[in-house]
Amino acid sequence: MKIEFTTENNGIKNWFGGSILFKLGLIGFLTLLLLIPSFMVQDLITERQNRQQEVIREISDKWSGSQLVQGPILVLPYKTTVMEKDSDTQKSGSREILTNIYILPEILNISSKANPELLHRGIFDAVVYNSQIKVSGTFSQLELKKSGIDPAMIQWEQAKVDIGLSDLKGLKNNPVIRLGNQNYEVEPDFTSLKLFSNNLVILPNLGSEKSTALNFSFDLDLRGSERLSFLHLGKNTIVKIEGEWNDPSFTGRYLPDERSVSGKTFSATWKMPYYNRPYPQQWIEENTVLNTTDTLVKESNTSDSRAVFGVNFLLPVDQYQKTIRTAKYAFLVILLSFLSLFFTELLIKQRVHFLQYVLIGAAMTIYYILLLSLSEQVGFNLAYIIASAATAGLIGTFIWSLLKNRKVALLFAGILTMFYSFIFVILQLQDLALLVGSIGLFLIVALLMYLSQKITIKN
Repeated sequence: MKIEFTTENNGIKNWFGGSILFKLGLIGFLTLLLLIPSFMVQDLITERQNRQQEVIREISDKWSGSQLVQGPILVLPYKTTVMEKDSDTQKSGSREILTNIYILPEILNISSKANPELLHRGIFDAVVYNSQIKVSGTFSQLELKKSGIDPAMIQWEQAKVDIGLSDLKGLKNNPVIRLGNQNYEVEPDFTSLKLFSNNLVILPNLGSEKSTALNFSFDLDLRGSERLSFLHLGKNTIVKIEGEWNDPSFTGRYLPDERSVSGKTFSATWKMPYYNRPYPQQWIEENTVLNTTDTLVKESNTSDSRAVFGVNFLLPVDQYQKTIRTAKYAFLVILLSFLSLFFTELLIKQRVHFLQYVLIGAAMTIYYILLLSLSEQVGFNLAYIIASAATAGLIGTFIWSLLKNRKVALLFAGILTMFYSFIFVILQLQDLALLVGSIGLFLIVALLMYLSQKITIKN
């Protein structure tokens, strides 16, 4: 069957009603025009997503933020003599200053059990957790020859052991550190020495031992939100994390040597030597600051962040990311739907008014607002099914009432359902999304080219 249309100028009425090129131009213009509300819908989705992040920050602020467990580090005050020259008299003299010797663990073993859960505020969720962390190990022996340390200048009685936490509000117990054969209760460090953003210290008197090769152990009952991380400080660091969560994301520069995610539980083990660690085993400096805050964890070019690793407890479904990905296909769905309707017009020799194209485009735009609002209540997958079925049904019924042709209405509703199903499949794919999407578009264009063969234009 060949369908013939004429572009012969029979007046204004024929120009608006019979010109294929003109109507195609109007359809293209309308498609571009509908991008404006489409972008507004994407802005709305982003606004709702930002609101979710605000709620998560509020919950985290009241519960506890992401936790980064740091330390322990042994700090020995050390007196050194420096030569100075008076600028006025040009005389040289000596002056004693107090610096610090920083000693990292020879062995650092950390075992953690995390129990994440969801806290709800309205329609938004936030992941929080309680964790029990056991830390043990041995500090390295003080190295004297290479560093040129004079043992007589070490202030053994002023030694410190520092540990750090990102958010002290999450600490549920008063930790007791066992160093050597003695127990010490930790206390906040209000001195100028700030190894970590939040320092906890013990002040052991090592005047009798005069040795740094000491065993240590302590337990932390800690709560936090979203992420639990650790700092690679040991010459040999072994960290094991386990918990009940079905969607963990292992973060940082080091991936686990062993991992297992089955059902609702997971476990991961890191075994790391010190060769790829950005710290020496021992160093001397007046005041070292390890800026391992949550913001620096995200920056791969900082030396401190390169020693951070851990687990991120992802939300099971983030409907906002999927909804905004769906909305990015709005232009494609609207354009293909309009072209399908246009070819339907030509094949059945019945015209659809431009205003009716506008109404159909409005329905396909409102679809994304419907999807957003439903996904916040019932989840993305069910919301997608409801919104797609409702939109395809509405537009199919509208075309039925216009063309008085049930087969054409069912065919167009089926085409629209196929488009939405195709987008849904792409959303579920990860590595193959581009491949499947490009093949699908190729087949659609091929079908349109086939249908266009049935149309001839006579001047």
